[in-house]
Amino acid sequence: MVQAQHSHGGHSHAGHSHPHGPANYNTAFAIGISLNLAFVIMEVVYGLRSNSLALVADAGHNFGDVLGLALAWVAALLAMRLPTRKHTYGMRRSSILAALANAIFLLITVGAIAWEAILRFQNPDIVNSRTVVWVAALGIAINLATALMFVAGRKGDLNIRGAFLHMAADAAVSFGVVIAGVIIGVTGWLWVDPVVSLLIVVVITVGTWSLLRESLHLALDAVPESVDLTKVEAYLRAIPDVTDVHDLHIWGMSTTDVALTAHLVKPTVGDDDSMLIGTCQELGKRFGIGHATIQIERGKGPHECMQAPVEVI
Repeated sequence: MVQAQHSHGGHSHAGHSHPHGPANYNTAFAIGISLNLAFVIMEVVYGLRSNSLALVADAGHNFGDVLGLALAWVAALLAMRLPTRKHTYGMRRSSILAALANAIFLLITVGAIAWEAILRFQNPDIVNSRTVVWVAALGIAINLATALMFVAGRKGDLNIRGAFLHMAADAAVSFGVVIAGVIIGVTGWLWVDPVVSLLIVVVITVGTWSLLRESLHLALDAVPESVDLTKVEAYLRAIPDVTDVHDLHIWGMSTTDVALTAHLVKPTVGDDDSMLIGTCQELGKRFGIGHATIQIERGKGPHECMQAPVEVI
């Protein structure tokens, strides 16, 4: 039986780019968090002064994304820490915990906003539409500027892509608040404010639900959505001289790193080291699996591998 874990020369960096990415975005995270936190405070102040629940709701949304940026930044920094004897995988899983905490916080926030919007339907208040329009318009500019800071790295790093999409979505939500302010100013329809608030709640909930679902799946070691286990297994079975594959597991070590373990039955003896190195490289290139541990078994002898049965984990 031959066992091999990927080495620095035996795996692809295609799904393993996090050590290089987050450090290059420290400035972007710092500027983005500072700008958006200042804007959140401004939205709350002017939202209360103008009596606009839509503006306060948007502030809650933006604060959730500020928290998300902060958690993503901290998790990215923790993910760069080297493994220790206590944490043999390092702190990579912190990014999954950060995503899960962010999703839970956002759902609590939208619940409070929805409740307040329902109450506002029963007791509508006068809204200073001009203030709402100008503050929300500033939000569009700030969110777009923040999104642009992450646009270059959105294709190579899932965390950076998430930050970019959050900021771009914020710009769209702020645009909705501008529309509400204009409509109220022209028509005097006060019910537009809570309606827009509820629409914002729907937008946040839809985006947060997918974040919650995916982060929960990763926390439970599910196969990441970016990986097709059937195709991975088919590739491993197609390796020359491999007659069987079992004990195949694929999970997310973080929101960007994918790991795999598998037993390959290969009765013939050959250049197994080259085969293992090539397999790890292909797993990285084809499927973004950057950390592969593969065990080779000859499939001979009286004792079957204890992990061979499908029902055995």
